[in-house]
Amino acid sequence: MSREKRVATRALVVAPYLAQSAAQLGRDPQARLAEAVGLAQAIDLEVVGEISVSLNEVRPATYLGKGKVEEIAEIVKEREAALVSMDCQLSPVQQRNLEKAWDAKVIDRTGLILEIFGERARTKEGALQVELAHLAYQKSRLVRSWTHLERQRGGFGFLGGPGETQIETDRRLIEERMRRIEHDLDKVKRTRALHRKTRRDVPYPVVALVGYTNAGKSTLFNRLTKAEVLARDMLFATLDPTLRQIRLPHGARALLSDTVGFISDLPTMLVSAFRATLEEVMLADVVLHVRDVSHEDWESQAKDVEAILAELGLKGAEEGRILEVWNKIDALDPERLAALRLAARGIEARRRPTLVSALTGEGLDELLARIEETLAAGRVKLELDLDAADGAGLAWLHAHTEVLERDALPQGGVRLVVRVDRERSASVARRFPQAEIVRERGGKRRRAAS
Repeated sequence: MSREKRVATRALVVAPYLAQSAAQLGRDPQARLAEAVGLAQAIDLEVVGEISVSLNEVRPATYLGKGKVEEIAEIVKEREAALVSMDCQLSPVQQRNLEKAWDAKVIDRTGLILEIFGERARTKEGALQVELAHLAYQKSRLVRSWTHLERQRGGFGFLGGPGETQIETDRRLIEERMRRIEHDLDKVKRTRALHRKTRRDVPYPVVALVGYTNAGKSTLFNRLTKAEVLARDMLFATLDPTLRQIRLPHGARALLSDTVGFISDLPTMLVSAFRATLEEVMLADVVLHVRDVSHEDWESQAKDVEAILAELGLKGAEEGRILEVWNKIDALDPERLAALRLAARGIEARRRPTLVSALTGEGLDELLARIEETLAAGRVKLELDLDAADGAGLAWLHAHTEVLERDALPQGGVRLVVRVDRERSASVARRFPQAEIVRERGGKRRRAAS
């Protein structure tokens, strides 16, 4: 059945947050509730109500207190909700007890995010990663509180040995399937590694977009590359990594990578399962951290993204590769925008954010210049003379280096100044022995034999 024709499930969104934890994290409860509703709507649930609950403690049996469970039961019945989305992580026992109390299906934050990922993944790798995460989640749900899993069964082979309970059989089948998926994922990772090696041989630098989900990464990607990647005002619109070429101000080319959005309390099994997807970020020459400055919780969102980047190894000296992009300035009133511009100017030049609107294109020229400037750091300039007849050499330089200057020589031919990664400068020197390194000292250019 197509997505357009199916009947949307009526869902109640419940957002229970520990008062002390919310205060420590500096999170706005209403912003968290809005995010929970957005997650539910991302898989076309019909949200018939939303409730924010402040908790002093978590109850082992039902997560919520008895009175609140009974109150929500009345709302579920009154609004004919078939599903309750709990914006927290429930234990299997808590989930089962709440389903009994409310006579409705209950899904927690982890389960909901897994459902979204399962619906959106399009590539083979994405589908495998989602299935692996889903199986890890299902395995954690196999508890003896479900009576149909307590039966013993006989048989042999994959049907279960003598005296093996149904729960043990299910767990073993899940573990076998997980091992097969991990084997398939290893093959996919090797293929991706070969693709990356091919790109390095071209070679183009890689610029990766990261950010909280719905920060506008795909809209920015489309604006910079003139591509048509799915870009909607919806959480997790992008799941599979996408690569496109972009041109920088001086004509050099780079590869822009759009990645899955981050989110607070991302399920542990998903962080692990999507590590291969995030390899593009770890190996990128420049990482653009896209932030939605129109969101009331944008500071907390940034902390979540920075925490995951740190887990991936982008911390300390590696942070020099990260450029902050403050997006959606078109959604701000003039006073707020002026205040943000003033705040940005107060940040040291190396870490200063670029204010842009991916929707209107404002600030993108400055962003491209910042990308080019960051890529230039750690690169070397080479100067060389080429014969007029060496068209193949000229084409090679345009394909493999960034051509900064080109001047005709009086005796014929051209003098070029090119820029290339330090590690790739040796290949240029081998092909063009006449190339010399150009250094800038005291405002004067000094040439040294390469």
